[in-house]
Amino acid sequence: MSPRAAVRPRRFVTASTARIERAPWGKHWWLSEPDLTGTSLLTLVRVTMRPGTGHRFHYHPEREEIIYIVDGVAEQWVDREKRQLKAGECAFIPKNVVHAIFNSSKRPMTFLAILSPADAPGPFLVDCFDDEPWQSLRPSGKKRRQIK
Repeated sequence: MSPRAAVRPRRFVTASTARIERAPWGKHWWLSEPDLTGTSLLTLVRVTMRPGTGHRFHYHPEREEIIYIVDGVAEQWVDREKRQLKAGECAFIPKNVVHAIFNSSKRPMTFLAILSPADAPGPFLVDCFDDEPWQSLRPSGKKRRQIK
């Protein structure tokens, strides 16, 4: 990524200026992050998750996160608690709390992830899906395909 001094912050982010990234579970539209808008406080990403996929258990050491469901139904985990979230519902995840999101339906699911702060030391996220108890909470298999 470019050095901070070279960033020309955008005040408006459109479909053509968003940073698009593909993950095994779906497409990400990064709408606010330090190298795009110059923010230091808020990261915003819109994710469309394919049916039968998910972002397995992980945590953000220095960031809080809000997951807001735009369309579809999410199987949202926060620590060891699981909830089905529908459009218009959200989950708050404090920093260092393990969480995961899955699309167990047969339709794509879209959500917004809002993280703060945008700029923090250390890794953005730490995967822990191979560790216990997370590995045993939601067994993988053909019916529930889990993607890193």
